[in-house]
Amino acid sequence: MIRRNRFQQNPRYQYRINERISAPTLRVLDLEGKQIGVLSRLEALQLARERSLDLVEVAAQAKPPVVKVIDFNKFLYQQAKKKQEEKRKAKVSETKEIRLGPFMSSNDIQVMVRRGREFLEDGDKIRLVLKFRGRQIIHPEFGHAIIAKVILALEDISKVERSAHMEGKQLVALLSPERKKTSDAKTKEDKQNAEEKDKGLSSKTL
Repeated sequence: MIRRNRFQQNPRYQYRINERISAPTLRVLDLEGKQIGVLSRLEALQLARERSLDLVEVAAQAKPPVVKVIDFNKFLYQQAKKKQEEKRKAKVSETKEIRLGPFMSSNDIQVMVRRGREFLEDGDKIRLVLKFRGRQIIHPEFGHAIIAKVILALEDISKVERSAHMEGKQLVALLSPERKKTSDAKTKEDKQNAEEKDKGLSSKTL
């Protein structure tokens, strides 16, 4: 069994900081990423100490290597957040299937709604599939009612990409993720817009 070195697993050891930086000359950036200048290693270390910050090597292959004067813990947090954002953007949307029945209980519907909400929050589409068995097909209105309840319960986080329609003996609908404003948020926004409009009219009158 191959065991990973703990230094490889810990992100704190993936960067050279402070005295571990060996290059004699460094291109130094500040907290905002703006260039301070090309300094000697000792000058850069002294600058970091004066600001009670760390010197972190961010581009070892550059000529000269690039370092940043920043709190190292804050730097690690920024890097982790950046990786999460990149992972989120790179995620390919999938279509998840939610199976329903024409005579489901309220509890069973809520279970499926929670599952659908989880998929939508992860950025996936959901395909609602309600299958009729035997003579259930003669009462499609019960199936439409179940689909409508699920769509209504998820309307705050989704939009109907394809409304309920029959595919053989199945009633199918497709929802895609879409975050919508709540009525309270919309009311607050409308009120703010009205106040800004009134201020504009008042200033013109003056």
